[in-house]
Amino acid sequence: MNSRAAPRRSAVAIAIYGLLNPIPFGCFVAALIFDIIYACTGVVMWGKGAAWLIVIGLLFAIVPRLVNLVQVWITSRRIARRADRIDFWLNLLAIVVAIFNAFVHSRDAYGIVPASVWLSICTVLLLCIAHVLMALQYAGVPYVAVEDDVHE
Repeated sequence: MNSRAAPRRSAVAIAIYGLLNPIPFGCFVAALIFDIIYACTGVVMWGKGAAWLIVIGLLFAIVPRLVNLVQVWITSRRIARRADRIDFWLNLLAIVVAIFNAFVHSRDAYGIVPASVWLSICTVLLLCIAHVLMALQYAGVPYVAVEDDVHE
């Protein structure tokens, strides 16, 4: 009798992921708003605030990405859907863009303006696409949920 249990995701990992995953998104959206305000007003406080928000968002993005890495690519790779994998790569790309944005924010004064706004927009757009993709998967939209990488 060779009965093999179906792989399941850890409840603790799901809880940690669900708790920490929204924090970077909020920080990056707030940083985008601060960057736009800084570009319009030139008040240095907004640029410094955006830099801090990006750093905090990057720090809080570490744990959910590690949980996602383990769940999508290591422990549950057989039950991971295509949308899970795309979500992982979009989030990882957003983190890379945010790292570049943190380096741009290390410049002096108004020298950050054009690049910081565009990098913040790219970061937020990538995260928005990833969140919409996952929402469509959980809503059961056939286009996203059916196209799994299943080979028989």
